[in-house]
Amino acid sequence: MHKAPIGSAILSSNLLLEIKGLGHGYEAQPLLFDGLNLSLEAGRQAALTGESGCGKSTLLNLIAGLDTPQHGEVTLFNRSWASMKPDEKLACRRTTLGFIFQAFHLIGHLNAVQNVMVPLLLAGQPFKAAQDTAEEWLARLGLLDRRHGRPDELSGGQQQRVCIARALAHSPKLVLADEPTGNLDPVTAQASLALLCQQCRQTGAALVMVTHSHQAAQQLDTHYQLAQGRLHKLSDSQQPMGAR
Repeated sequence: MHKAPIGSAILSSNLLLEIKGLGHGYEAQPLLFDGLNLSLEAGRQAALTGESGCGKSTLLNLIAGLDTPQHGEVTLFNRSWASMKPDEKLACRRTTLGFIFQAFHLIGHLNAVQNVMVPLLLAGQPFKAAQDTAEEWLARLGLLDRRHGRPDELSGGQQQRVCIARALAHSPKLVLADEPTGNLDPVTAQASLALLCQQCRQTGAALVMVTHSHQAAQQLDTHYQLAQGRLHKLSDSQQPMGAR
């Protein structure tokens, strides 16, 4: 049976991400998650807060299909990660997801503009077009003058902004952000967060952001706290499907 391309279901349904009965943990430790559920529609923005070590970053990795849950399933566009073949998973990550890593994960021998170009080139964009798009995003984030700097020549805050540009440049449908403003000064953090949220709204992308900042969390549509293996809704600008 022919399977529809990943992402095509968004045309007939606004439900982009669904997590059902998620259970996950590590050997000799209590489960991080126990029956965790979450639904997120296209264009919605959800912030996750919680104590250090409660599993926020692990949850993002599970959503991205980088880890496999012990129980339950994670579904994007009505397709679970477990049902995808390796090439489908790779294609989904390249075209559908944008990930802002807390640890940056920039490629050390590439400069800033080249790092931002990587997902564009992997998605098949011509070199010059990818370069122009990458430079445009660096300019939006105030980094055009540092476009030729390699990661070891950039400050932590500058590397963070390169990561944001790299995650957004290919217009993903789902953006996963792990402390995207954690290394930025307050003024730059507010500007970068505003740009992140604005871009997601303009493209209809969903956003899941992990943050320690309750102030930042309040700027998104829904604020969840991760505690005792479940997501607890703290605030919501609407009342659509959500965590239970």
